[in-house]
Amino acid sequence: MTIGIASDHAGFELKQFVKKYLDEKGLAYKDYGTYTDASCNYAEFGHKLAEGIEHGEVYPGIAICGSGEGISMTLNKHQAIRAGLAWIPEIAHLIRQHNDANVLVMPGRFVSTDVAREIMDEFFATDFEGGRHQTRIDAIPVQNKSK
Repeated sequence: MTIGIASDHAGFELKQFVKKYLDEKGLAYKDYGTYTDASCNYAEFGHKLAEGIEHGEVYPGIAICGSGEGISMTLNKHQAIRAGLAWIPEIAHLIRQHNDANVLVMPGRFVSTDVAREIMDEFFATDFEGGRHQTRIDAIPVQNKSK
């Protein structure tokens, strides 16, 4: 399992912590950028991460921007992506258990490294429950209904 990671400038510092966390856990990762804290566009790096997941290069993903919202919106434009924003471990649990999230998104400006560690621990330890939740997930992709 190679985990994909991406951030913008506001998430860069927390992404550096995520890399340290993954190294400690012995988990391989691919960094899709950004590579500095210089101002940049979160969409550029969100799309790169989403494409990495879609092409089977990485799974799952972790993405970070200032609020977590912008990069979540970008990621979720991709049909195969279910990016979930988590700011506490309980949300990380639910986005995996109920939504089968394949990208964990964290708000870089609002999550400490201690909380980020707890969030990632919960995300990686939680399995998708399936059942009634699978039916809901199956309804997420946009279907072209015009004929």
